[in-house]
Order: sequence, then structure tokens, then C-alpha cells
Amino acid sequence: MLSRELSLPLLSVAPTLAMEQECLMLVVDDGGLSLQQLGKKAPGPVRCEFALGAARHRRLYGGGRGQDIAKATGLDRSGFYPKLLDLTAGLGRDGFILASLGAQVTMIERNPIIYALLADGLSRAGDEVEEDPPLAEILQRINTVCQDSVDYLKTLTDQQCPDVIYLDPMFPSREKSSKVKKEMQIFHQLVGVDDAGELLSVALGKARYRVVVKRPVHAPVLNGCEPGYSLKGKSTRFDVYPLQKLP
Repeated sequence: MLSRELSLPLLSVAPTLAMEQECLMLVVDDGGLSLQQLGKKAPGPVRCEFALGAARHRRLYGGGRGQDIAKATGLDRSGFYPKLLDLTAGLGRDGFILASLGAQVTMIERNPIIYALLADGLSRAGDEVEEDPPLAEILQRINTVCQDSVDYLKTLTDQQCPDVIYLDPMFPSREKSSKVKKEMQIFHQLVGVDDAGELLSVALGKARYRVVVKRPVHAPVLNGCEPGYSLKGKSTRFDVYPLQKLP
């Protein structure tokens, strides 16, 4: 049972008092698997969604290869469909967009609870492919792994190295908790802040063409390592570390 594997109570069998004492709870309902923070003023459930809502809108109307994330990873280039590693997958939003633009994406997520949400979202998306054939093609380009990213990278041979490595490390929020997105509240509670300095160092030795790091627009560069160049939006910046010219 998933709740037992992840050491979280199951809503249908947990006593009321125990539920009140728990910080987080996995919930399974008609919408799939979600993670619910408990307590007064707790935000709504966090779940992974690819086929509907914001993910579908971004896929169809988000700007395609003109997006900064596409430019940063080289996907704005005609005919370039890289093998890409997303080392901090989370709920898979960026990895899904990169796959929708043609990349072969392997999403790595170390936390088993977040990975369970990711896997559930992909599974439910698979149920929608008859109504949305392009979605089926995108899902075929996605692979997932539940493992520490540094450990994963260290197992790769030269032949297995990806073309592009993408990082969106957890960043300590300086905002009041009420203003932080609900998934970020839960992610900080589950995994804390990523030790992304080592991750970037190892990634630079494994990517063929470039490493891309997503940062808040005013955040310092990761681990003091200056990028080759950056693409800046209103709230987000993509730091690009070129290793060799794209094909």
C-alpha cells in the first residue's frame, strides 16, 4: 500500500485525532492522488496534472519554442531534439513542457512522496490520450526515476550522458509563508532546500552541450558559478552554462 510505503496515514483509516496531529496526509479521491497539509488555514491539496487545466493551456498557448525555457535549452533551434535530464523534477511541469517541445526527457525526483504525485499525474494523463493524441506522443518522450540526482549522474557512462541537463533547485523563500505557493510550502516541509552546488558541479561534467539552471530573477548565481549567459523574465531567470556548440 502506497501510504505504508511512504509512512503517511490513509484518510479512510486514520483516527481523527491522529489526523489532526499529522502535518501531511496523502489523499486518494476521484481527482487522483494528492498531498494535503493539515491544520488551520492550510492550503488546498497539491496534485500533479498534465492533461487538463494550466498544463494543457501552457502546452497549447504558452508560446511554444519562443519561450525562454526553450531558448535556454536549445529547443528553439529547428531540428534539435535533445536527450534531456531534468534533475529536480518536482511535479514535472517544466519537464513536461520540454517534452512537449520535442525533447526526450528523463525526470529525476529524489523524494518518494513527490515522485508518487508525479507518477500519478502521468498515469492519469495517459488515460486521456484517446481524446488528445498529441498528449500520447509527449508522454512517450518522458521517463521518470526516483533517485538522488547526484547518485544518478555518477552512474552514467560517457555514452549515456544527456545532451542537456536542466536544474530548478529548491530556493529558500524570503516571502511570508502566506504568499508562497502551496506546493512550495509542502516541498520545503518535505525536502528542505536542495544541496544544488554539488549537483551543478557534477552536471557540468556530464552534459554534452549545456546545463541550464532556473533561478528567481534576483537570486545569486548557483554556487557562485557564473553562467555563460542568462535569459531574464519578470520573475524567473535561466542561467545557461554552454559546454560546446549545439549541433
